[in-house]
Amino acid sequence: MTLTDLGLLGQPLLAVLAFAAAVAVTDQRRSAVAGTLNAALGLAIALTGIGALLGQPGTLTLGSPIPGIGLLSLAPDRLGGIFLIVVGLVGALSAWFGVGYAHGASATRAAWAAYPIFVWGMAIVPGAGDAVTFLLGWELMALGSTVLLLSEHASRPQVRSAVLWYAAMTHLSFVLLLAGFAVLVGHAGGASWAAIAAQPPTGASASLAFALLAGGFATKAGLVPVHVWLPRAHPEAPSHVSAPMSAAMVKLGVYGLLLLCTRLLPEGPHWWGIGLLLLGGASAVYGILQASVTSDLKRLLAYSTTENLGLMVTGLAVAMLLRTAGQRAVADVALVAVILLVVSHAAFKTVLFLGAGSILHATGERDLDRLGGLARLMPRTATATSIAALAAAALPISSGFVAEWVLLQSLVHGDTRGPGADRVIAIALPITVSLVALTAGLALLTFVKVVGIAFLARARSESAGAAHESPATMTVPLLVGAGLVVALGLVPGWVASGAAYAVGASGVEQVGLGGVALPAVTALLDPVALVLMAVALAVPVAVVTARAARRAPRRTVDLPWGCGGVRVDPMMQYTATSYAEPLVRVFDDALQPTRDLDVTHTTESRYLVRAVAFRQRMVDQVERGLYQPVLGVLEAVGDVGRRAQNGSIQRYLGFSFTALVVVLLVVTW
Repeated sequence: MTLTDLGLLGQPLLAVLAFAAAVAVTDQRRSAVAGTLNAALGLAIALTGIGALLGQPGTLTLGSPIPGIGLLSLAPDRLGGIFLIVVGLVGALSAWFGVGYAHGASATRAAWAAYPIFVWGMAIVPGAGDAVTFLLGWELMALGSTVLLLSEHASRPQVRSAVLWYAAMTHLSFVLLLAGFAVLVGHAGGASWAAIAAQPPTGASASLAFALLAGGFATKAGLVPVHVWLPRAHPEAPSHVSAPMSAAMVKLGVYGLLLLCTRLLPEGPHWWGIGLLLLGGASAVYGILQASVTSDLKRLLAYSTTENLGLMVTGLAVAMLLRTAGQRAVADVALVAVILLVVSHAAFKTVLFLGAGSILHATGERDLDRLGGLARLMPRTATATSIAALAAAALPISSGFVAEWVLLQSLVHGDTRGPGADRVIAIALPITVSLVALTAGLALLTFVKVVGIAFLARARSESAGAAHESPATMTVPLLVGAGLVVALGLVPGWVASGAAYAVGASGVEQVGLGGVALPAVTALLDPVALVLMAVALAVPVAVVTARAARRAPRRTVDLPWGCGGVRVDPMMQYTATSYAEPLVRVFDDALQPTRDLDVTHTTESRYLVRAVAFRQRMVDQVERGLYQPVLGVLEAVGDVGRRAQNGSIQRYLGFSFTALVVVLLVVTW
């Protein structure tokens, strides 16, 4: 029996045990027992992924009453193995964190019973061997996450609105996937991936299936313009649920796109890649722009997820365009970049959302304008979150830097003039490079804001000033996740080799202790060597600076007007809103913020001001311009329907008679 077989057998067993523990264990011990079992479930999923990535075969099947169609058919391949590892580790860290974090409404029987359904549903998707199992896992994942999202609906009314948006968009995703897979299965005559890949549709049928499936996967991935559920749902979910939703669940949309474009429909027209490139580029820029001007920490992280998923889809689109142009070696580099982005985002976004949960647990606040000074009060949370912020900003010695470096290598080395180029590539690649550079710059500004405003300076509210470090059950998973972020940044060669193995790419080699070599584009990155060189250069400078500082006299000056003195009032500090104000002004036409200024004068004179209140509100322009008009039309239709339903039995009989006549006419015709 292989490691994959053991993992596949252990997953349902642990899921059932975790479900039973959530129902049977008392309130005082439920989080500890259910959280531990769910962490074990995550580790079993990760071990299954390791076995699949190593090429060890494994299957798990369960029949159904319908001939020729199995209810469950799990047979993960190497690509699915990568995503199983991501789902497993993210689920394990989040469940471990939930042992100390979950309380009250988020620790009820329903909440902990939904968690194994959610996590195992996520594991079924990349482990599925056919379309039926894939859709089953997709729905289990949606069901579990919806129940978890509903946990705190009684205490916070905004949760209900978030659930409605999430439920509507996740059902839209399922309907699109069901229709797309119906086209593929109808043409192939079988639901297994092998059958679909052996007889893929062509022409208009292939394009129809691609459009439907890409739309369904893009909706789950939270790409613009179907991203509106993401900044609503992720902030309102408990933090140990937000983390797997953002770090694992949305990336199953990327898995679906990879499955579609590399295995089920590997050959297609140019416009497939162009369409994905437009979706990815727009999502990357729009997501990070919204994150850069948002002061709600969890909403900021949700918009950042849209940006990260946009970069992944951009890399996939570039790989498709280069592959159709015959530049297969550079296309392989782009595919490896997609996997590195997936793994990197899973690591740092888990830490960021769990860090936000630790801050919320200690202060009751998630508004950056009311935080500050937490580095001294919450050192372990601050350290882990700052390391994850380095990766989110794609700075060196982090996983985010390596992933975006590989993506840029594929972009700058794509042939835009040689025999393998065309006009589309000649135009698309330079524009994409500029978009990636813009998103990287905005991401740096965004996460400098997160770390600087939340952890440095003085507390901006009483709750922040009274903060305390979270218990070890919460901070240890944070530090473990931060360690993974650093490890992926220092020795990325292991993951890059596994990524190339998973997508069947060539031209990726491991060098040194764990560096990455890309012979196809003559590029090399050895982070360990760079760190050692930086330390060798920095140590002499630090020694000279320290000796010079000892000789220089020091004076403490506290000037009455504050220039050069101690800032004793939090009002003298930057807030997240004021920090982002220059960006708001630069991108004013795109953001279109709503501003209100109230000035209260004294009763004695209209020239003397007693108080000034300034409010600025950001509205998602895609939601305002696209969804609000549609919702207005639907509400008008609903009003008409309510007028028709007036309680008259004669009218209802007339409706029934009319419907019967229409059906008879259609059948007769």
